[in-house]
Amino acid sequence: MPSPGRIQLIIAAAAALFFIPGLGAVHLFDWDEINFAEIAREMLVTGNWAQPLIDYLPFHEKPPLFIWMQAISMKAFGVGEFAARLPNAICGIITLIVIFRIGARLRGSLFGTLWVLAYIGSILPHLYFRSGIIDPWFNLFIFLGIDSLIGWIREERAPATGRGGRFAALTGVFLGLAVMTKGPVGLLIPALAFVVYWIRSGFKRPFGMVQIGGAVAALLITIGCWAVIDLLRNGPEFITGFFWRQVAILSTEDAGHGGFFGYHFVVLLLGCFPASVFALQELIKPTRSEQPLANDHRHWMVILFWVVLILFSLVRTKIVHYSSLCYFPLTYLAALQLERIWRKQESFGWSRFVVGILGTLIAVVFIIVPFVGQRIELLEPLLAKDPFGQANLAAQVSWTGMETMAGVLLLAVLIIAHSLHSRGRTRHSLVLVFAGTALFITTTLYFFINRIEGYSQRAAIEFFEARQGEACYVITKNYKSYAQLFYTRKSPVLDARAHDETWLLHGDIDRPVYVVCKITSVEEVGAIPTLKEIGRKNGFVFFRRDP
Repeated sequence: MPSPGRIQLIIAAAAALFFIPGLGAVHLFDWDEINFAEIAREMLVTGNWAQPLIDYLPFHEKPPLFIWMQAISMKAFGVGEFAARLPNAICGIITLIVIFRIGARLRGSLFGTLWVLAYIGSILPHLYFRSGIIDPWFNLFIFLGIDSLIGWIREERAPATGRGGRFAALTGVFLGLAVMTKGPVGLLIPALAFVVYWIRSGFKRPFGMVQIGGAVAALLITIGCWAVIDLLRNGPEFITGFFWRQVAILSTEDAGHGGFFGYHFVVLLLGCFPASVFALQELIKPTRSEQPLANDHRHWMVILFWVVLILFSLVRTKIVHYSSLCYFPLTYLAALQLERIWRKQESFGWSRFVVGILGTLIAVVFIIVPFVGQRIELLEPLLAKDPFGQANLAAQVSWTGMETMAGVLLLAVLIIAHSLHSRGRTRHSLVLVFAGTALFITTTLYFFINRIEGYSQRAAIEFFEARQGEACYVITKNYKSYAQLFYTRKSPVLDARAHDETWLLHGDIDRPVYVVCKITSVEEVGAIPTLKEIGRKNGFVFFRRDP
């Protein structure tokens, strides 16, 4: 193995090469990407960095740490898709270096490298670093907090370096940053994991009161740097609004995001391919180490995995990235199997065939989709009860057939890896599976993401972009969106009535009002006597009201 320093330089360079190019190649997606980017844009417009705003009104759903990162990025690179997604690309570079360092500390540089390979070579863990959502940073801070917590407990039980106080402080700081990124779930998950670990360890007292006080102080100082200032300036408005928003997410199928209990099991199995297969193998047949430290860390990773998975299976709102913290323990468990294969040059076992079956299914889907795109009318019967979906299919999206190269690449990787494995070259097979999947993800994004956006939202976003610089009001009717704010580059609201839909539709307006709805609401919106339809495209209908 090369030196650890050289390995980290290689990891950083590879991550930058995978995650940064093409960040601005496609519009941001509603809701989450555009929501956070718009809050960051409004921070720059208003100069108000203390209070998150959306449509220039207080936003109670998320604390501001990630928004600050995006705002700084936009300050440096301009308002746009690249700047909105760059913080997560940087997070990807840092995350891979972090898991290498932790893995190398636990089991050596080989294990750290294989853990990185499992992470970057799995679909959703890789993909999230090219997005503009909060979760990559949120998950990283939680994971660093849990790693510090593990070190803290270890020092308390067998003092060796006298760094228990340092670990306690780091636990508080990292978990405080997690709370500042997304909210109190950043404390809830580590707390649940700790309680499970404490029960499994026979209720042994893990810490002294002095160090607990230090951790709490570090946590409160980290959060208080912003929360106290906001409380003094704006009162308890954010805290109370945020609390009730979290209650709604936990207790209702928020924004229509419902699903069955096993939703996240399926998401992780397919979305974290191929690492998920090796992680499942590790859960069924655990790898034991002669080092107590390594075994203890494995227990923590298993606990973290099940706590996150069960918690968000119970939560009624089902969104793909809710279980994304599982990516850390899942790829860790996969790396244990990869290390076994590498050191002993053993067969993959049954995971070889599961990887082949799942990978082939995924490859076939991406081979078939371009041909379906060339004959899009074949999908119309499937959307017979969805007029909006049928209208989406009318978008002018060009499919050349070259897009099949993504699926062909993955299929070729699987075939060659199978051949190498059959000839006893299991190390080469292992590297090829994960490196090939990483290339497949990049190729898929290049060929598919722009075309998917062409069907789903581009018609509306192009309409909003055309309103930039025009003195007008733009709203959506009967569907929720943030795109009209970000892509019109909406100016600060000087007239409070501009937030009143009734005034915009019926009042004494001072400038044109544009209303956008989906075709499913066209009769209701078209019946408003003040509106005149000016066009429709791909399921979106556009109206105008003149002063």
